[in-house]
Amino acid sequence: MSRYDIPGDARKIYETVVAGGAVIMPGDIGYGAMASSSGALLRLFQAKQRAPHKRHAMAGNYELHREVHQLGSRERDMVDAVVLDAGLPLTVVAPYDASHPVVAAIESDTLKASTVGSTLAMLVNGGALQDAVVRIAHGDGVPLLGSSANLTGTGTKFRVQDIQQPILDAVDMVVDYGLRKYHHYRRSSTLIDFSTMEVVRIGSCYELISDIFANQFGVTLPADPGREALPSGHLREQAVNS
Repeated sequence: MSRYDIPGDARKIYETVVAGGAVIMPGDIGYGAMASSSGALLRLFQAKQRAPHKRHAMAGNYELHREVHQLGSRERDMVDAVVLDAGLPLTVVAPYDASHPVVAAIESDTLKASTVGSTLAMLVNGGALQDAVVRIAHGDGVPLLGSSANLTGTGTKFRVQDIQQPILDAVDMVVDYGLRKYHHYRRSSTLIDFSTMEVVRIGSCYELISDIFANQFGVTLPADPGREALPSGHLREQAVNS
């Protein structure tokens, strides 16, 4: 027994994805099913039994977010306050630069399944392993896309043993890092559309993010009605990463 080999696992994940495969990967907000090729993403989509309006999210890091997303200075400061100053996970929905090499590498049908209007969702601060994988992929201009490793509507999974068999059967590699950091929220990442300042999904660390927005920017986010009233956290359709 020893520490997890984050650099080594990141390389294996990247090589599997580049070869056209799909991977179940641990993140701080739960286990995700990731791929890059249209074929592997379609396999995941079908295994999850997702409705047509659901979207893929991009696995990102801070550097990729700043290069791809097109935000005003106030919106950039809001993201920075959450992901840099507070170190919290956040899925950022924002207008994107279609000419960026990572975005341009997304096949057209997959891009349509990954965007809503002129916006693209990207998870930032997903955890040390995600950052390591994205760092490699970013350097090679390879997009990483996917969603939570679960059957649609059954909630984010925080242990590999809770992931349903159809999802496990649809991937080429499973990386098990045990119970995930934000399991106590029982939801995926908080997802905010910065083009409209709408909360798309109430998720992990939402009360902390809400406090940052209120205290530092004077922005009041909707109250969380609670897990019993809104298990998924979704406030808007065209949701991603669930």
